Amino acid sequence: MSTTVEARRPGPKAWLTLIGCEARMVARDTAGLVVPIGLPLLILVMSAQGAGDAVAAGGQTALEVFVLPLVLTMVVATIGIINMPSFLAYYRRTGVLRRLSATPASPAMVLVAQAVVSAIQAIIGVTAALAVAVLVFGAEPPVHLASALGVFVLAMASMYAVGMIVAAIAPTPNSAVAIGLVVFFAVGALGGLFGGRDTLPDAVATVGAWLPFGAAVEGLSTAWTGGALEPVHLAGPGVTIAVGVAVAAALFRWD
Repeated sequence: MSTTVEARRPGPKAWLTLIGCEARMVARDTAGLVVPIGLPLLILVMSAQGAGDAVAAGGQTALEVFVLPLVLTMVVATIGIINMPSFLAYYRRTGVLRRLSATPASPAMVLVAQAVVSAIQAIIGVTAALAVAVLVFGAEPPVHLASALGVFVLAMASMYAVGMIVAAIAPTPNSAVAIGLVVFFAVGALGGLFGGRDTLPDAVATVGAWLPFGAAVEGLSTAWTGGALEPVHLAGPGVTIAVGVAVAAALFRWD
């Protein structure tokens, strides 16, 4: 019996085929493809000229300390909180996930494939932003590159965890986009999207520091200046990941 089950289990070719299909779906969604990359790039270009000439801390410019951390966080937040949930809600709405449950290809494979494609899209967006910042505006890499990479990976995972909650509660693709936008702007506003957190009331700023957007921006900024990461930069996204996985597991339905 175990041999039969093993033979029916999807292999690497099936995984690659599914990831390729997901990639084509994302590529056909013009807005979902362009906005997460184009909007942060637009903000970067509009802000870089003045920020590149302003020295902020430790010899780094405002471009490196403030603008780049914000832009990179926007890329992963847009993809994780808005884009990915809309695809999953569409698959559930059209019955794709339900039909997959009757085949050797588990519906969970779609979640994994979509996460892989979203991660690739985020890497492309981040690479484009960094290339423009470095080659056009002369930005320097983070002083602590390993810390920056660690913060970025945690930020990506925590944004996807939030996105899974959105996908779990959204009944339709349109509602997934609407809920995702509300959540994106909410965590963004608390995390410095519309200005520094120092302009917020102390209690609100503290909450924003623990949410994934604020923790990512502050963590990347700290890594760029060479400072030591604070516990909240790692614990905040970690708590978000744990809560997101638990809530999504409890609420997510395949049909």
